[in-house]
Amino acid sequence: MSQQRTARAAPAGDFERFEPREVEQSVARRFESRAARYPGRVAVKTRSHRLTYADLNAEANRVARAVLERAGGGAAGPVALLLEKGAPAVAAMLGVLKAGLPQAALDPSFPRARLAALLEDLGSGLVVTDARGLALATELAGAGRGVLNVDEIGAGAPADNLSLDIAPGALAFVIYTSGSTGEPKGVCLEQRTLLHRVLRQTNSFRIRAEDRLSHLASFGTGQGLLNIFCALLNGAGLYPLDVRAEGLAGLAAWLADEEITIYRSSASVFRYFTDTLSGRERFPALRLARLSSEQVTRRDIELCKKHFPAGCVFVNGLSTSETGIVREFFMDAGTLIEGNSVPVGYPVEGMSVRLLGEAGGEVPPGEVGEIAVTSRHLSPGYWRRPELTRSAFREDPAGGGRVYLTGDMGRMLPGGLLLHVGRKDFQLKVRGHRVEVGEAEAALLGCAGVKEAVVAARADARGETRLVAYLVAERGASLNTDALRRSLRETLPEYMLPSAFEVLDALPLTPSGKVNRLALPASSPTTRRAATDYVAPRTEAERVLAEIWAEVLGLERVGVGEDFFDAGGHSLLATRVVSRINTTFRIELPLRAVFESPTVAALALSVEGLILDELEALSEEEARRLLDASPAGGGVGA
Repeated sequence: MSQQRTARAAPAGDFERFEPREVEQSVARRFESRAARYPGRVAVKTRSHRLTYADLNAEANRVARAVLERAGGGAAGPVALLLEKGAPAVAAMLGVLKAGLPQAALDPSFPRARLAALLEDLGSGLVVTDARGLALATELAGAGRGVLNVDEIGAGAPADNLSLDIAPGALAFVIYTSGSTGEPKGVCLEQRTLLHRVLRQTNSFRIRAEDRLSHLASFGTGQGLLNIFCALLNGAGLYPLDVRAEGLAGLAAWLADEEITIYRSSASVFRYFTDTLSGRERFPALRLARLSSEQVTRRDIELCKKHFPAGCVFVNGLSTSETGIVREFFMDAGTLIEGNSVPVGYPVEGMSVRLLGEAGGEVPPGEVGEIAVTSRHLSPGYWRRPELTRSAFREDPAGGGRVYLTGDMGRMLPGGLLLHVGRKDFQLKVRGHRVEVGEAEAALLGCAGVKEAVVAARADARGETRLVAYLVAERGASLNTDALRRSLRETLPEYMLPSAFEVLDALPLTPSGKVNRLALPASSPTTRRAATDYVAPRTEAERVLAEIWAEVLGLERVGVGEDFFDAGGHSLLATRVVSRINTTFRIELPLRAVFESPTVAALALSVEGLILDELEALSEEEARRLLDASPAGGGVGA
């Protein structure tokens, strides 16, 4: 294995280094300096918006004044942002920063119960939303919180800088992650904490004002925030794309058309994205690809080499919401990876790592230990969780700042190269999202009839991590997996839903009485659950759709009444299904159709309707040719 940084993101003189002294200011002031320097450069571009730095700065100033007016000069708890990913959300985020108030970006796709719990934990007095999310925000806010609709802020409102004196140590963001106690926990970021994270990434990636950064992640995650501000605090362009709404089929054309230079996504999104590629696509502008949020494998790097330009640099690393990036490993076409695991790399600026044993001492070289990060730039701790903060963070006796115990396990290879080998606890990464299984287990224990619950990770045929729930029913109760899924959807995000359920007479225990997770029976999330109500396809369209579903889900057969998501599907697999359907039937079925019509029977009606719509717009000869080419031609209208 190459143990050297075999590539760099750009020549050393081609970017403006982010200096340590620049950390001691507010995020808003740094952004305003970029806006003044690059007023006409594109700051944010989406399918529906194109904002220059001058535009974005003006919009953010209008939001800041409206926020201060609604908050009365101060908010009870951080401001809650409830906005879909896009330019207005970026402007709102900057506006709250300019107002000098902390904030938390909440994903509107989360279940209402989860959003309500997060708002309660935040103690938010103000919810910022737009016309699209107004009904949800108003419902969640109730009588005790104010709601600001950014779409109602007039274009004539003052747009000059507020120039407030915001301390570098002021709280800027609360980022919610899954909690081991069954409750989400909020990681706090100060102004200087975020700025130092941007400093590290800017200097290692050599980010320039000419760069264009893709943004596929949620705005409310640590990786999402880093991506946003690595662009906006360097005069670069931020290009958000909502792959959950648009699917992955058009991502390749979008990357090429927008001339994206820095690609970033979770490893799972990248794998599904490459499934859509034919090998003929070209991305000449792409100079760096960063796969994050979960373990990167040698196959991922081989896919990068196959589909991205020869000069593109690939980056793997280790980061947490509490620390930001702490190690990075740069690769190029000539880097050789031995084994399946890709190292997480070498030290980055201002962050040091030690590997600790069970007794708390440093382990000898080559042995596995818990990764402990020492820095002056860690998160100050968890929102309203002082005991949890004290257990995870401690002062460095050597005076190097504070120490965070990550719970990640690693082994130091020769030359100081770090290899990540798993989690100390049972925290997992599922499709790029950090999951503490305790939260999923707590939700299961709240379901009717469940006496005991354990959630474990299992790999499917593609090597993707799926969650399997092992359950013990209460005496006399009968557990229905469909009912369990419906109940869990009320409280858990989609990525935390188990793909399979195993009902056991009892959970295996260790001699000390703890659950023996290693003794849980082997289970594949893609193993078809027993179904007594299987109905075979009745039309050609249903037959083709059932075959597509079975192949994508890894099942032997799929009945026409089978719910895609109950059978183990998720949003990324839905993009593969839609891509296959559109190619097979030569139609343009939107991704939302799978969510609106999640059974083979219902989706077949949508497919047949689209085919009939196209036939009506064609001449008789063209219609017959299309009908003959469609595998559902003989079944349409039958």
